[in-house]
Amino acid sequence: MKIRKVETTLVPIPRNPPVADSTAKSMATGGHCFVHIQSDDGTTGLGMSQASRAVQAVIEEELAPYLVDKDPLDIERLWSEMFWKLRSLGRKGIAIQALSAVDIALWDLKARWLNLPLYKLLGAARDRVPVYGSGGWTSYSQDELVCEQAGYVERGFRSTKMKVGMDAGTNVSTDIRRLHAVRSAIGSDIELFIDANNGYTAKQAISLISQFESYQVAWLEEPVPADDIDGLAQVVDKSRIPIATGEHEYTKWGFKEILTRRAADIAQPDVGRVGGITEWLKVASMADAFGIPIAPHSYQLVHRHLCMAIPNLRIVEYLGTREREDELLYLDWEKPVNGFWGPDLEKPGLGLEVNPDTVDRYRT
Repeated sequence: MKIRKVETTLVPIPRNPPVADSTAKSMATGGHCFVHIQSDDGTTGLGMSQASRAVQAVIEEELAPYLVDKDPLDIERLWSEMFWKLRSLGRKGIAIQALSAVDIALWDLKARWLNLPLYKLLGAARDRVPVYGSGGWTSYSQDELVCEQAGYVERGFRSTKMKVGMDAGTNVSTDIRRLHAVRSAIGSDIELFIDANNGYTAKQAISLISQFESYQVAWLEEPVPADDIDGLAQVVDKSRIPIATGEHEYTKWGFKEILTRRAADIAQPDVGRVGGITEWLKVASMADAFGIPIAPHSYQLVHRHLCMAIPNLRIVEYLGTREREDELLYLDWEKPVNGFWGPDLEKPGLGLEVNPDTVDRYRT
């Protein structure tokens, strides 16, 4: 089998209004850059990354010409050769996101060719995954925040997540007021995670731990800038609340540093950033060797398959903003029920088909 065609489609979905967190002040666009890889027997795999022209350019100009006439089943070989091909463009960021999208498409193609759901190809560890309702953006008013978080509970979610780090970590009193409002609204028996999105310093995060504990916070996510591994390790050492991080790490080498330096209690690899499915699985296995559970970031329609195939799953993120975009981007897919989620056993690969009407409306 040989690859005959690699095509990209950029489909940005406007967010109206934009959302924000502690350090990203306006995220006005969602959607994806899609990759379709077609083999000579007509089997086509679907991959995706953020809706970025830069990601699209790397795929089209650097990776697509290389992939033509290669065997799509040789995924490990292709990953390594693509990684080294991109080494001068960047071993993090845009280049690795482009590689991630291609790698996802290769795995989807392989599973479709074998007529298996992706998680069955990987080897199922469970039949469904627990999920948590995620959002709680700093751009929400307190009423909007409470309504969203309580809405997840009404849908059957037993865990939710909200943002802290208001005004880049300078408005702690508002963080506490909003946290109090959410805890009061959802009750004491719902797991509540908080996400600072790199907004605090290490000393500041440590000083806030006791206040967060009083609201039964189940984890504190990205308390300090992602590259401050020393700061992360300090917070982990001083905190009785588990510390989660990793959504802004790239490849297994980045996670190796976090794990060996004991800078996380929960690892959060993002399949769209870490190097695709090939590298995500290595990160999950490495974390398992350190006794660290996985709670992946975003890309929920891919992560549900991957998390069904690993032993050290904590929980899967289910973003409300991503759900609304996915409802536009794909023709048909399954929703979580009572806080659990599983893919359709009859659909091979990722089980996703891009909605052509949405492509026609939004593609650039």
